[in-house]
Amino acid sequence: MARAFLFVLDSFGVGGAPDAAAYGDEGANTLGHIAEFCAAGVGDREGLRSGPLQLPNMSALGLVHLAKAASGRFPAGMPVPEKVYAMFGSASEVSHGKDTPSGHWEIAGTPVTFDWGYFPTEGEAFPPQLVEALCRAADVPGILGNCHASGTDIIARHGEEHIRTGRPICYTSSDSVFQVAAHETHFGLDRLMTFCTIARALLDHYNIGRVIARPFVGEAASKFQRTGNRRDFSVPPPETTLLDRLVKEGRKVHAIGKIGDIFAHKGVSRVVKANGNEALMDASLAAMDTAEDGELVFTNFVDFDMVYGHRRDVAGYAAALEAFDARLPEVGGKLKPGDLVILTADHGCDPTWRGTDHTRERVPIIAYGPGLRSRDVGIRATYADIGETIARHLRIPPGAHGRSFL
Repeated sequence: MARAFLFVLDSFGVGGAPDAAAYGDEGANTLGHIAEFCAAGVGDREGLRSGPLQLPNMSALGLVHLAKAASGRFPAGMPVPEKVYAMFGSASEVSHGKDTPSGHWEIAGTPVTFDWGYFPTEGEAFPPQLVEALCRAADVPGILGNCHASGTDIIARHGEEHIRTGRPICYTSSDSVFQVAAHETHFGLDRLMTFCTIARALLDHYNIGRVIARPFVGEAASKFQRTGNRRDFSVPPPETTLLDRLVKEGRKVHAIGKIGDIFAHKGVSRVVKANGNEALMDASLAAMDTAEDGELVFTNFVDFDMVYGHRRDVAGYAAALEAFDARLPEVGGKLKPGDLVILTADHGCDPTWRGTDHTRERVPIIAYGPGLRSRDVGIRATYADIGETIARHLRIPPGAHGRSFL
């Protein structure tokens, strides 16, 4: 039995990116700063968590050791185990940008070597000709927002006007993204998806990586809540990825969460949607029960990034990490001889950092399974080494980028 389980803790960076300064992120360290704040009591929240960051299972799998190698220091307040029970290391990103698609595609063996298109940070974000064409094609009276913004903030600011006027809320960030928030019932979920499909086609000209539908519910600013019906409309990866190669070899790829959307549904055999980290873990465990020899289960745990990182919620992020860590023994209980689990991330989103955007960081690599020898795999030159490790483990031909550490 040789199966692979690839779990991406969305935005769980470990600092130390060699080119962080080029992105304005020199010193950013998602794990390091969360641990530091927790050790100082700043990560406490009544009824949620308190004290130093407690990740005993990932620590036993090498987390604190790889963090020290990646960023130069152990995470504050976290015990350093004498023995490690996994292969552990970190990886630097070579792709241009620090977007979700770039990180995931590079993990799957396909770095992004071109420059994405981005929208200006000051003034109106979107060109008038784009807005005019979009409103005409989608038959809407106009848009709201048209700026860089946090999703929850802009919904609170414009949600009531959106309900009143029927104008969708359009905004962006430092990522290559066009986001659309609309009310599930007043605007309509199907209408939102149609609007985003039209936007996707128009935005190809601007080389924008993703259009994201952000549906919400509620009747007043204080009650608005985003729902689990989010959908990402991504451009396809520029080359064949690990997922495509597996499917070509007759293997199945189980895409849990937003993985299918990120890869524009290329190289995906089965899509399982779930809302929130707990539900995503439940879905992953269920997929582990059904996955057969040679198959890949690929999950994105989105809450770390979407709910806590972008909102700069240190206590929430810390609690989410502790909850994820507490469930890792369930993963171990599902493993069969020959199985491989890899825990990693696609970028950083340091909740202590300025702004609300992703941060350029190295990502952790924790790889384990029955019979695999524990060792330090070092700092890898590219995330693509992760995909090539899975390719070798599942016994398919290597790709053009990256090198296995098995």
